[in-house]
Amino acid sequence: MKVTIDIDPDLYRAVKVEAARSDRSVRALVDEALAAWLEAAETEEDRASAEAALAEYRREGGESAESFFGSLAAETRATYGPDEA
Repeated sequence: MKVTIDIDPDLYRAVKVEAARSDRSVRALVDEALAAWLEAAETEEDRASAEAALAEYRREGGESAESFFGSLAAETRATYGPDEA
């Protein structure tokens, strides 16, 4: 897709120099930079979401997975009887 943007002339010169130095087009550099920026933003969003979930887990007195599955197994055995394997 073609777009028109206004950028600082010094920044554009630096991008052109890097494009020439790396034998790539300005378009390729801009595409790469935008993709990297979006990926970093998504990674940061995922990290923040995971931190918020962990904080909620701790705030609510979360239970370890080992403890949770142990109590679930005990409840299942109490309801359905011991495993007959």
